[in-house]
Amino acid sequence: MRFAHRRISVHCLAALAFGAAALAGCSGADDGRKAAAESPAPATPSTSPSPSASPSPSAPAGEEAPTTVPSAGSAPDGTPVPTEAAPWAGTKQFVQIEDAWTDDGRTHLSVRPARKEAMTQPHEAWVVVPGEGPYTTVPMAEDARVLLSVPLGDDSKASSYSQAEFVSRLKAQSSEVLPLVGYDLSFDGEGRVTRVRSLYTS
Repeated sequence: MRFAHRRISVHCLAALAFGAAALAGCSGADDGRKAAAESPAPATPSTSPSPSASPSPSAPAGEEAPTTVPSAGSAPDGTPVPTEAAPWAGTKQFVQIEDAWTDDGRTHLSVRPARKEAMTQPHEAWVVVPGEGPYTTVPMAEDARVLLSVPLGDDSKASSYSQAEFVSRLKAQSSEVLPLVGYDLSFDGEGRVTRVRSLYTS
């Protein structure tokens, strides 16, 4: 009887010892996993650019990384664009035109701002006051309207002409006449001339 009790006690003690060992093993494995997660990753040789280079933006998984936005004054491909590429976009200007020509099917004008002043004596008219400074090249829209009066046009009243006629008539004027002619120009939002109307100081 005592022997049976002793065997049962030994079995119970053995079971307790085995359970304690199992718990200790599980706890150690968890501690090992925690330590591995908390410890910093070992340093590896870097192949990234030097610190002076700016980092590329990244995006969450499944999304595309944003592209670099070009700075002001540059095209999407990075090509510099003059800040005055369309200086009078969306405006009306009174100018003098030094030259006009057609290139690749598009008419271009060399213009410089001027002023016009009303004159009432001896009759109502406008006086063209030449401007100063450099001339700027501006393109004309394909469907730009051209209204010319003498000396570029045939009549004192402004009439419609084609862009090609305008170029040839302008080039035919003498250097004495050109400073006496001014033009009201209308520009679209992209800086192209959409309307030309000549004004002459008789």
